[in-house]
Amino acid sequence: MRNAMFLLPVFAVLGCGQPTQTAPETRQAILDYKLTLERANQLIPAMEAMTKYVVSLPDYAERVRKSVTMPPAQRLAQIENDPKAMAILKQNGLTARDYLVGVPALLMALMAARGLGAGSSNIIASPANVEFAKAHLAELKPKVDAVDGISPGK
Repeated sequence: MRNAMFLLPVFAVLGCGQPTQTAPETRQAILDYKLTLERANQLIPAMEAMTKYVVSLPDYAERVRKSVTMPPAQRLAQIENDPKAMAILKQNGLTARDYLVGVPALLMALMAARGLGAGSSNIIASPANVEFAKAHLAELKPKVDAVDGISPGK
């Protein structure tokens, strides 16, 4: 399963592609999250390290499957109670909440900037974050695509 941990927050918000209602507080947190180049440059290396960590686990597919059905507070606790995950986040200057809100904010802003999911109520991105993503698409997309290519054994 590609994109294991870095897409986990997006899967949890989007319901793995199934029609879903995002919790209003989750939706608002993503809309309120202010993307900057500095923050994107913290999130992307954290996504890379977190993805490599999760896909290295023997039960990564089951972990991801379970995580997407967890309520936000439980996903937050899961990361906060994982010393390796927290070390990755700390190394990148992030909290668990920064990661769980920032990753979907970044990825969905990039999707919206590329015109993907146009008209979908599942793409949650503030106009400011979409403009940020458009302005930095050439720089950020290759970095996110590199993370997207991480799979077990890589």
